[in-house]
Amino acid sequence: MIELLTAAQMRAVEMTAIESGEVTGLQLMERAGCAVVDSIFEFWPELASSSFRAVILCGPGNNGGDGFVVARLLREWGWVVNVFLYGNHTKLPPDARKNFELWRTLGEVRDTDIHDPIDDVCEADLVIDAVFGTGLTRLVEGKVAGQLEQLIEVCGTLGKHVVSIDLPTGLCSDSGKVMGTVVRADLTVTFHAAKLGHKLGTGASYSGKLAVKPIGLEDRAEYHESGEQRSLAVPLAETVHLVEKPTLPWKKSGDHKFNHGHALIISGGMGKTGAARLAARGALRIGAGLVTLGVPPSAEAEVASQITALMMDRLEGKKDLIAMLEDDRLTALCLGPGLGLERARELVPVVLGARNIKPRPTVLDADALSAFADAPEDLFRQLHQDCILTPHAGEFRNLFPDIYQSLIAPPTTESACSKVDATRRAAKRAGCTVLFKGADTVISTPSGSCCLHAAQSERCAPWLATAGSGDVLAGFITGLLAMGVPPLQAAKSAVWIHVQSALTFGPGLIAEDIPEILPAVFREWADD
Repeated sequence: MIELLTAAQMRAVEMTAIESGEVTGLQLMERAGCAVVDSIFEFWPELASSSFRAVILCGPGNNGGDGFVVARLLREWGWVVNVFLYGNHTKLPPDARKNFELWRTLGEVRDTDIHDPIDDVCEADLVIDAVFGTGLTRLVEGKVAGQLEQLIEVCGTLGKHVVSIDLPTGLCSDSGKVMGTVVRADLTVTFHAAKLGHKLGTGASYSGKLAVKPIGLEDRAEYHESGEQRSLAVPLAETVHLVEKPTLPWKKSGDHKFNHGHALIISGGMGKTGAARLAARGALRIGAGLVTLGVPPSAEAEVASQITALMMDRLEGKKDLIAMLEDDRLTALCLGPGLGLERARELVPVVLGARNIKPRPTVLDADALSAFADAPEDLFRQLHQDCILTPHAGEFRNLFPDIYQSLIAPPTTESACSKVDATRRAAKRAGCTVLFKGADTVISTPSGSCCLHAAQSERCAPWLATAGSGDVLAGFITGLLAMGVPPLQAAKSAVWIHVQSALTFGPGLIAEDIPEILPAVFREWADD
């Protein structure tokens, strides 16, 4: 599992290693500097072939200490290096101060209160941002911001290579929010594990290519020393995992269709059935054995003329739904896509609270969420642990208005509310799994188990922003739930497959294409 850490969690990992005696802070700083230089030469091999010019901007903390190490290593490589310091060198932390002194034996350090680095930047081949890394706790403003804004403009105009150490200065390491002025890097080199800020919000766009480099810290797994079990630096329950390629329960030869689940997806009325049909097609394609559309009488002809492999049952109101739910072979339900607000208010409580009917795993999307915007607590009281809510930002705002306000509040300190924080709080309040959609999709259970799918870099699929794609995602989740996949795993797997389908199809994608490209996705999977 790929873990994403907060700034506090990363500090805990480092301090655990230092306090155990396995490494010193000075050694970690040296390894970090070596990792930065290695990454630069990996990303731009031509820079290793000769002497070039670098400007290194060092801040008043340990991020600046990493910068001094990089300066020394590049000078030893034969580069011309100009180093600037933001802050007073006498106030540097001990390890950063030691590397400041080591660099001073090779070259000078210019005080940015006296010297403006912009002229040197214009002559440089490479600019290294070591001003503020994960330790940023305030807005980047004032004189520092003014210099950085000028630097950003010049680097963009002249095409200078920009490398940030650990995190672009001005980016919140926990939320990916911009804190004042922010550096836009071509390459960001971070250590041990990626930070949440690299993947959340605008973090990826400012980080550029992300290189995660080991610096000799222990893996997060429990380890033993002198026969005694050591505690983890960061409790596993508090970490966030990146969603990776899932393992699916494939069909076996000769199995009966009911062994792979029966999903019920409830449709809206005439002229409003397209969303439910998209969801149903997604559920069937991903592996559910049967998928039935519950359709009101007014829309039966419309739906019947559009489907073949899907099944259809008349579902006019509560009475019909209760009768359907008496069939124990139904293993998952989906309400919301194209359902209509009035129909949602009538039928969602039946699904969640019908007497003498066992609760089934249930996906609530779109209208099933919007129907309770005026009284979200009425919905939360009915939910059970096998429900999954799939709000986009507007639906999340309506269901969790106070949490949403915290999320969008401008960041001023390291405690800025992140999308991870917001989704965890929402899941705890709702008492079920919440999948908060977006390019950075966050999924959390009520207990706080949390994962993030970042549709960025090589997994960027902007053409997924098309009408109906969210309905297909709801269907994917429903199909997996019908097959017996637990809610968190179903949500994670569906999100990954949803994006992979778009990547396989490419530009020009519309929602109808997503289920139809699944066989090609699965074939590629089988060939891996």
